[in-house]
Amino acid sequence: MSAAPEPSPSTLTDGQYQQLADDLLAAIEADCDRWLQDDVIDIDSQRTGGLLELSLPDGSKLIINTQPPLHEIWLAARAGGYHFRHQAGHWVDTRDGSEFFDSLSRNASAQGGKTLRFRAV
Repeated sequence: MSAAPEPSPSTLTDGQYQQLADDLLAAIEADCDRWLQDDVIDIDSQRTGGLLELSLPDGSKLIINTQPPLHEIWLAARAGGYHFRHQAGHWVDTRDGSEFFDSLSRNASAQGGKTLRFRAV
């Protein structure tokens, strides 16, 4: 079994990375706010700088954290930790090539007990 190829280094400037990361966190917060308003799920989001913590009804959490020196976004979920780098317009897992919003949606659905689909920016 061969390992996934190493992702190429980020070609973003620090400013571009920061804007993309801010947009990503804002999109997640907007989805959570919409779900609360529509009574889809009782999910609480709390943002401190580049760290966004999502608290789900069962007491579990999802943590999304920006990593400016690496130009990465990290996701911590019950199933494990994931690192994403921006490539070709998407945040891509550095290990398996999966897309950030797909991974976040899969983990949130598993921990939330219902299908939750985060919308890509």
